[in-house]
Amino acid sequence: MQRLRWLLLVVVAMTIAAVPLVAQKSASKSEASAVPAAVKRGLDAFDPNAIKADVRFLSSDLLEGRGPGTRGDEIAMQYIASEFEAAGLMPAGDNGTYYQKVPLLGITTVPGKTSVSFTRDGTTVVGPLKHEDEYVGQDQTQVASDSIDSDVIFVGHGVVAPEYKWDDYKGLDTRGKTLIMLADDPPANASEPDLFKGKTRTYYGRWTYKYEIGAAKNAAAVILIHTDAAAGYGWPVVRNSWGYENSFPRLKAGEPALKFAGWITEPTAQSLFKAAGLDLAKLTEAAASRDFKPVPLGVKFNASIVSKLRPVNTANVVAKLEGSDPKLRDQAVLYSAHHDHLGIGKADSRGDTIYNGAIDNGTGCGVLLEMARVWAKTKPAPKRSIIFAAVAAEEQGLLGSAYLGEHPPVPAGQIAVGINYDAIPEYGRVRDVEMTGVERTTFNPTAERVARDLGLKIVPDEQPEQGHYYRSDHFSLSRVGIPAFTISAGQDVIGKPAGYGKAQSDEYRKLHYHQPSDEFQPNWDWSTSVQMAQFGYFLGWEAANSPTLPNWKPGDEFRAARDKSLHATK
Repeated sequence: MQRLRWLLLVVVAMTIAAVPLVAQKSASKSEASAVPAAVKRGLDAFDPNAIKADVRFLSSDLLEGRGPGTRGDEIAMQYIASEFEAAGLMPAGDNGTYYQKVPLLGITTVPGKTSVSFTRDGTTVVGPLKHEDEYVGQDQTQVASDSIDSDVIFVGHGVVAPEYKWDDYKGLDTRGKTLIMLADDPPANASEPDLFKGKTRTYYGRWTYKYEIGAAKNAAAVILIHTDAAAGYGWPVVRNSWGYENSFPRLKAGEPALKFAGWITEPTAQSLFKAAGLDLAKLTEAAASRDFKPVPLGVKFNASIVSKLRPVNTANVVAKLEGSDPKLRDQAVLYSAHHDHLGIGKADSRGDTIYNGAIDNGTGCGVLLEMARVWAKTKPAPKRSIIFAAVAAEEQGLLGSAYLGEHPPVPAGQIAVGINYDAIPEYGRVRDVEMTGVERTTFNPTAERVARDLGLKIVPDEQPEQGHYYRSDHFSLSRVGIPAFTISAGQDVIGKPAGYGKAQSDEYRKLHYHQPSDEFQPNWDWSTSVQMAQFGYFLGWEAANSPTLPNWKPGDEFRAARDKSLHATK
């Protein structure tokens, strides 16, 4: 009898292990049947080896890090377009092609011909600063040479936020000034724990906002003070991202631009404030109050900047699967992932200069391509169309997705949702998934139901202070009203001890993020990407066949843009 019981237990265990992914929540037939038959066939079609092969190629040394407008970038775009075509998808780019050109200008600060200092009464008090070691930045006016002789003013966080009754400028005349800012949000406090969303980073704490408001206020320069905590990453990430060529949209006539947009290290900032007779720590504390007023440093920012300019020829690679419903096929679900990385840059300790970008974002491209293949074979086809966009120049400030949002293949008000993939860790199947921002949309109940059907739990952002929502391509789509989010694997890894996922994530961010060591590893467990792709596929099916279009919840920062876009397409 004991032997019979043991054999029965083994059979039951083997049966449970054999239950497919979509039914792992429960062996109940009623619950497993919640997945439509067409979706079940699609879920079973995802191939980890196909994703692996795509990532291996896109992150190979042959592509030289896929810097925008480089040979490697061109190879990546042609590869992706070829795979879209092979899958049988229609081109959705310019003039019947798969390419939507994104016009950019590459700007490289020439260190040997550029001088950056802080002076008082014509005497240098700090500097000349060492490029890469003490400062990085570019002249955004898009001229070959320029000079700055400008009063320096500390403006705290540099934020104007009427909804929080916050204004760091207090009527300051910023025209022609150099504004030094802290690189984060004003912090919450005991009396206002939800000030600037508490621990969650808002757009006011992003470097893009700081430069945008500085330019809008006609400042000459904006300089951000780097700290690991404020930026969310170490100085090497800043150096590798801003120390070489950066791409920018070409300026329109009369459009304001900064003569210098850059960063300085914390020790450099401390030296500067000390030379001005000020205490940076005390001023940082003062900047946490609404009562803060701008503080002139009594020094000038003197810079002679020489820039190398070149046209950057890059593009979004866009394809379309036409929907089956005559009334709804003009609407769409949009999948995206960025195809660029940092290209060739500073050598690491091994002498490697190629920033391969295997995780960031070879993995997202691999998922996008496999998603395209599976959707192309889905029968019956969804009611709404499906658009696939491998976007350009994400690492330069979400430039490709911004262009896509401004020039979408179908009007923004006709796009149900945007589902983005960016930097998927490959450490095995997980029990949880992050999709920051979905909770702000009317699509959230659908997302929660689909997650349950796949045995997943949607969890909050593990690092809300990093401001992830404003750091990936879904944000560009949100700005034009599209309910958009990035699907990210959680950290509860099946079959691994507690804390394993977090340890892997921390190690990647510390040692490999925006480093040459972000390279393809043959021993990665590709079931992570398969699982995230399956989840996104099921979500896309629901959005493509829903009788109504999702929206942002009332009061959300993107609701007005969505309502405007929906109204425009009626």
